[in-house]
Amino acid sequence: MKLARDGIPTIMFLLLCTCAFAFISWIPALIMLALSLIVIWFFRDPERKAEYKDGHFFSPADGKVVEIAEASHEFTGKAMKIGIFMNLFSVHVNRAPCTGRVDYLEYVPGKKIAAFSPKASEINERFYTGLSTQWGPVMMTQIAGLVARRIVCRLKRGEILESGQRYGMIKLGSRVDVYLPPDIVVKVKTGDKVKAGESLIGVIAQ
Repeated sequence: MKLARDGIPTIMFLLLCTCAFAFISWIPALIMLALSLIVIWFFRDPERKAEYKDGHFFSPADGKVVEIAEASHEFTGKAMKIGIFMNLFSVHVNRAPCTGRVDYLEYVPGKKIAAFSPKASEINERFYTGLSTQWGPVMMTQIAGLVARRIVCRLKRGEILESGQRYGMIKLGSRVDVYLPPDIVVKVKTGDKVKAGESLIGVIAQ
C-alpha cells in the first residue's frame, strides 16, 4: 500500500514508540500498534487512473459534494465553485483537477468551524492554489475544518501541474473547493461521492 509522504515521519515515530513500549509492557505496546495501524490507514495514497482529456476537470479530493454555486475571487473572477467535504475516512491526498501553471498561492489564517458549512470557505483557515490554464484560471482551496490541524501544499509559483497530479493534503478531514470557468458544464450534484483524480466533475461547454 502506497503511503502519502507527508505521513511518513508520523508513522515512523509511532512505530518506534511501539517498539520501545514492547520492552516495557505488552499492553501499551498493543495500544501503540493499533494507533500506528490507524495512522497508516489514514495516510494511504492509492494510485488513481482516469482518461484525462482537454477541457475535462476532475475532482481534487475524495469525499462528498456539499456545494455547487456561482462564486468570484480576485484570481479567477467569476467562477463555478464546487465544494467537496472530506471526512475522517476519506483519502486525504489532493490532486490537480486539470493541467496548468501555478500562478497564485495564498495562505489565509482563520477559524476551524465544521468544513461542510458553506461559511467555512470564507472564515476558516485556508490555502489558495491558482492555476493558469488554456481554459482560463482554475483554483483549488484547501480548507481546514473542525478536526483538521494542518494544510499541506508543496507547490511553488511557476510549476506545471498535470491533471490528476498530487500536490498536497489536509490532515484529519476537511474540505477542498475548486473554482472552475463560469461556462463549465457541471457533471456532479450535491450529495455525490467523488474520488480525487478520478471522478469527472465538469467539462468545458462546446
